[in-house]
Amino acid sequence: MCRLLYVNMKTEFDISDYLQKFAEISENSREYQGHGWGCSFYINGNWKNYKNVKPIWEDDLTNFGKSTRLIAHARSAFRDEGIIIENNMPFYDDRYIFIFNGELRGVQIKESGRIGAEKIFNYIKRFDKGNISEAISKGTEIIKKKSAYIRAMNIIMADNKKAYIYSHFSEDEDYFTMYLKQTVDRIVVCSDKFMGDTDWSPIENNSFLELQCL
Repeated sequence: MCRLLYVNMKTEFDISDYLQKFAEISENSREYQGHGWGCSFYINGNWKNYKNVKPIWEDDLTNFGKSTRLIAHARSAFRDEGIIIENNMPFYDDRYIFIFNGELRGVQIKESGRIGAEKIFNYIKRFDKGNISEAISKGTEIIKKKSAYIRAMNIIMADNKKAYIYSHFSEDEDYFTMYLKQTVDRIVVCSDKFMGDTDWSPIENNSFLELQCL
């Protein structure tokens, strides 16, 4: 399963610093996270996007510049299938950035998308009537009811003002729990604590957080 990262700071930070930390987490994960990676970062009022099919720890992470917001995803493809750059996250449109970690079985919904994560993104947007929080809550509840089994369904979405963190898993708490580190000038959400770093709080299972941009 995949690894997720969201960073928001009041002042600009070096994107490469956080990508290096995220690469270390991904390379040392007990599940292989090398089926490509991608990131989105916020510069001058716009999201910029990057994807590469190689593992994040094999890519050059030094040329991304500075930003106040970053979303990154390292992919572990289901059954090692569909390893093409088009299937890398983040998925995005003109309003939202989306990353996902999990596994669903026997899902009885019809939605467009190349892989399951993209279908979930598009399905959630069906319910967006001007409040994406309500759309996430409604969409994920229907997906849970229409799935035979959900090993995990962890989501990070972001728009220009907030990040939306949804956590749900049915097994392997140690692996699927996301972590939050928040101060007055920094917010970080990640699938794992940064190596050698402290003061992280686990995000509760079956929870939904809205994080206002600093």
